[in-house]
Amino acid sequence: MDDPREPGFESEALDLDAILWVRGVDYVAGWREAKDAAAELADALTEAGVKTTGVQARADAAADGSGVVHMRLSAPTVRDVAAVLRDVAAWRKAN
Repeated sequence: MDDPREPGFESEALDLDAILWVRGVDYVAGWREAKDAAAELADALTEAGVKTTGVQARADAAADGSGVVHMRLSAPTVRDVAAVLRDVAAWRKAN
């Protein structure tokens, strides 16, 4: 995954022309939240043993100002994430 803390991470470029601005809505706060969430997900995937080279994440803000993370995952990465989620689900059932 592109590291959100590194220069050039896709979420660093907030596209001001791609959204409709509404007076009083704090889009930047939502975008920052999404950027932080993407970094948290990258860390969690790495800790779970998922190779993040097949992941791209872009922080954005929704029309209401809430944070949104757009992700693209390669097919092998999706399979790795699915395997981790199945392991977690099995562990939860057992406990």
